[in-house]
Amino acid sequence: MKRIAVLLSGRGSNLEAIAESVQSGRIPDAEIAIVVSNRENAPGLEKARPRGLEAVVIPSKGRQREEYDREVVALLEAKKVDLVCLAGFMRLLSPYFVERFRNRILNIHPALLPAFAGLEAQRQAVEWGVKYSGCTVHFVDENLDAGPIIVQAVVPVHDDDTEETLAARILREEHRIYTEAINLVLSGKFRIEGRRVIRTG
Repeated sequence: MKRIAVLLSGRGSNLEAIAESVQSGRIPDAEIAIVVSNRENAPGLEKARPRGLEAVVIPSKGRQREEYDREVVALLEAKKVDLVCLAGFMRLLSPYFVERFRNRILNIHPALLPAFAGLEAQRQAVEWGVKYSGCTVHFVDENLDAGPIIVQAVVPVHDDDTEETLAARILREEHRIYTEAINLVLSGKFRIEGRRVIRTG
């Protein structure tokens, strides 16, 4: 049984999607071992607890990045976590954290990386007038939204889209491809060549 940790700072919609995929067997032979938030008032915590998931708060405000990450890593290692899934976790991970879980940390980003990295990706897509955007699941490295890409989904941008309408359509695809990416990584049927994630099974 593979053990997943979900780290979040906000509403927790990707946590819900992952939990439903685990419960339904779309992510087989896996369980969510721990949910961690760096914000006490994150709505995602209240989505975890009714599902019987252990959800803890480790406040990050005013703390140095590595000092904070060492506390989180200690908890994840104590829980024997195999895979870390960032689900709206609004902190950059330190090199210490990345090294302890190298190629075992996933993030989902609401754009087709490397386009529109960082915050407000949906607003950036609308303002730039691109015809397509989407979402990306990637491995996390020491840089912002920069690790090797595992799965992407394309979403058309309509002429009358706002940041909110585009974000809602992208979110549906996020929920789908995060499950796909988790399954691939947990299966081990891939290899990384440079920046490329290549399926082997």
